[in-house]
Amino acid sequence: MHDERIPVTREGYEKLQRELAELEDQLVEVTKRVAAAREEGDLRENAEYHGARETQGLIMAKINYLRDKIARCEIVDLSRMPRDRVAMGCTVTVRDLTTGEVIKYTLVGMGEEDFEQGRIPANSPLGRGLIGKKPGEMAEIRVPAGIRRLEVLEISFEE
Repeated sequence: MHDERIPVTREGYEKLQRELAELEDQLVEVTKRVAAAREEGDLRENAEYHGARETQGLIMAKINYLRDKIARCEIVDLSRMPRDRVAMGCTVTVRDLTTGEVIKYTLVGMGEEDFEQGRIPANSPLGRGLIGKKPGEMAEIRVPAGIRRLEVLEISFEE
């Protein structure tokens, strides 16, 4: 497992906790199905048993993954973020200096991202490259597709 802290908002943390609780509830139900299928006799040809065991393993893997993430979460108080530069919780408007396209991103915590809505993780390569920049400053950010050159145009925070 990793030791890296994961910045999240209170809402993001609570979302992860709800997801974990749902998976734990599912695990209880699947465990009951495994026990019921086991009582049917010969396990070598018991498709219900093998299917339930496989599902049980997948749910356990997801639970372990979420428990690790939750243990490393660091809840960020957005009211303490600087308001004059890009920080977690802000919406930043940038101009792509290669294409001229103007784009808005909102930097969010893990579990809150929605790429179609422009909500990107603050700890993603793009988020890390923008954090700390002020309007008028340029950022050269290494992303999987290469280098993105962005100019920070505006920063805003939801109240």
